[in-house]
Amino acid sequence: MNFSNEITAWYENNKRDLPWRKTKDPYLIWLSEIILQQTRVEQGLSYYLKFSSAYPTVQSFAKAEESQILKLWQGLGYYSRARNMHFTAKYICTNLNGAFPSNYKELLSLKGVGEYTAAAISSFCYNEKKAVVDGNVFRVLSRYYGINTPIDTTNGKKEFFRLANELIEGKNPGNHNQAIMEFGALLCKPKNPSCNICSLAESCIAFNKNTISKFPVKSKKTTQKKRYFNYYVITDGKSLYFEQRNKKDIWEKLYQFPVIETTDEVFETPKSSILQHLTLELIDVKSLKHVLSHQIIFAKFWLFKSSKNIAHKNNVKCVRIKDIDNYAVPKLVENYLKEFFQLIN
Repeated sequence: MNFSNEITAWYENNKRDLPWRKTKDPYLIWLSEIILQQTRVEQGLSYYLKFSSAYPTVQSFAKAEESQILKLWQGLGYYSRARNMHFTAKYICTNLNGAFPSNYKELLSLKGVGEYTAAAISSFCYNEKKAVVDGNVFRVLSRYYGINTPIDTTNGKKEFFRLANELIEGKNPGNHNQAIMEFGALLCKPKNPSCNICSLAESCIAFNKNTISKFPVKSKKTTQKKRYFNYYVITDGKSLYFEQRNKKDIWEKLYQFPVIETTDEVFETPKSSILQHLTLELIDVKSLKHVLSHQIIFAKFWLFKSSKNIAHKNNVKCVRIKDIDNYAVPKLVENYLKEFFQLIN
């Protein structure tokens, strides 16, 4: 059997039972593919179910408030995905009569839809012969064919995309694409791959040369920037201060406590206008670390109790504690809120 036949035969016997594999609806395929970017299936599944239930059609998604979408997305990360989806849903309903483009080239014109997502939608829904190339596919092909070209270079991407497209055979490109991604996710894993039960092991170059751990090759390592956030958690016992992140940065349009960013860790409360003209008592200081793909956030939450009722001030909102769940917040703030509720109860 050739590569494609071997992969698809394995897939038919071993594929996971996932809801987006039971539909040809481009909206639901699009929804699943965007959710699963940078996200494990185990985590993304619950979000897919929530979104497909709350917004079963692209029209219902388009009509939703952005704040509702961000709240439902909370904890998934990479929030620009959600904002781009909302923009695209409204564009499809307004400019395309609610119908998704039916081919790879036109799908690429949609905001937030890159080569991978366009290939997934066009092959799964419209049977177009376009290869999907994600991390799983890079790993499987680089190991099986012993490709040393770095996957994070222009030449590397061209080489892998060309090979991936050449390998598609038969009348069901979508099935081939699903198969190779599933093979990488379940068998040819980044660490501890199941080579002992792999039907391709005998012809796999990396396996036969004992170089599995060296693939795929990358030309550079990801560097992580360190950032230091000091959050002011100011409460009168009934309400607290919240502000919305509006600048072009991580967590845009999500809510948080008023914050000051410093160049290093501080051990005394940094001065802030939010503290002026308030009679406050420092109750607690909590340090949390939050790791993102390119950043590490070292956060300190300075909890202050106000002797008087707080009210709207400058650009910050006074939010009743019982209403906090109505606001979409970063995972870091969500984690702290669990401790906050324990401290005030």
